[in-house]
Amino acid sequence: MNPIRVVVADDHPIVRAGIVGLLGTAAGIEVVGEASNGAEAVELARAEHPDLVLMDLRMPGVDGASATAEIVAGVPGTRVLVLTTYESDEHILSAIEAGAGGYLLKAAPQEEILAGIRAVAGGETVLAPSIAAKLVARVRAGAAETADAAPSLSPRELEVLRLVASGRSNPEIARELFIGEATVKTHLLHAFEKLEVNDRTRAVTRAMELGLL
Repeated sequence: MNPIRVVVADDHPIVRAGIVGLLGTAAGIEVVGEASNGAEAVELARAEHPDLVLMDLRMPGVDGASATAEIVAGVPGTRVLVLTTYESDEHILSAIEAGAGGYLLKAAPQEEILAGIRAVAGGETVLAPSIAAKLVARVRAGAAETADAAPSLSPRELEVLRLVASGRSNPEIARELFIGEATVKTHLLHAFEKLEVNDRTRAVTRAMELGLL
């Protein structure tokens, strides 16, 4: 199998070197570029077309959320995993709304970070437990206010979204529900349209915000 090609974006040289060193010891992962700010991350993503950008949030110039939005919109096939020290609601939502496929904290165990890279590169959604808890709390707080405006998703569309939220890939969902992978994609596309979103991560968070999950 081809290695997962990763760009590491972090404005702290020592931290960035540590991350690059960790990835250098991991099987099946190859670092193809380093960026010290969001603009460099976008430039490298466009030049290298990596499988994944490991993105810090607070960086000089173009920040991580803005860079994430540019990469997701402009570099098809490249996913973004946020790796940061910040876990405020504002940072979480800005990263997810920008299209990040995952959000982990730098304090996480090394194996959790490596597993997150592999999962997000494979199309899954990964959230650190503390991040997931914050998101759920925020969603529940606003669920009552948005319930009347919630779109109507079919039972199967909701079932597929629940499995996406639990970290299942499309092939895994297909096997679990005894349906074709193309059917899974169709259900997701219908859910995206109804929720007015463009990706799996935002579909799950939007459904949670509306109290559907």
